[in-house]
Amino acid sequence: MTVRVTLVSPAMNAALREARFDGDAPLDRAGERAARAAASAVPGAGLVLSGPSPRCRETAIALGLAARPEPALTGWDLGRWSGRRLDEVGAAEPAAVAAWIGDPSAAPHGGESLRGLVERVGGWLDGVGGEGGADREALSVLAVVEPSVVRAAVVHGLALPLEAFWRLDVAPLALTELSGRSGRWNVRLGRPLTAPQGL
Repeated sequence: MTVRVTLVSPAMNAALREARFDGDAPLDRAGERAARAAASAVPGAGLVLSGPSPRCRETAIALGLAARPEPALTGWDLGRWSGRRLDEVGAAEPAAVAAWIGDPSAAPHGGESLRGLVERVGGWLDGVGGEGGADREALSVLAVVEPSVVRAAVVHGLALPLEAFWRLDVAPLALTELSGRSGRWNVRLGRPLTAPQGL
């Protein structure tokens, strides 16, 4: 079975603008306007999901999607760092931040390690592309998910070293497309979700 998984990163909000560890903040007005403007460019899919965070759910709504929240696509749980800015945490806990970036198994914030995030997202991705649906035609899934989930999916899908996670940038309202099946994925990165010209 061939599977196409299209991941859409959420629109901009205050937490993204301020580089905060926070997936629970809602969209701001500019982010909502940008998502509404891009709604006509959203590709079709047989199954539409979203991460459970407010900005993912609100982006899906603004894009005109009737998306079902999927717990496996929750953003990275950064424990007690949630809601804080990266520069604040770096100044207060430089050794903890260095451990977090340098060791994929470290979780000094008390939440989820990078290894745990990639394994969770990778388990979901492999479940979508598993052998259970081999009698079906090509399956298409579209999910609005946090940038950390997009990065984790790419790392898992291409069997990259976990450290590659830190080298992947995900812009707001960008499409990342994975096609194939469990154990064999091709990736198309970072296509902007923009309305066709003339609309």
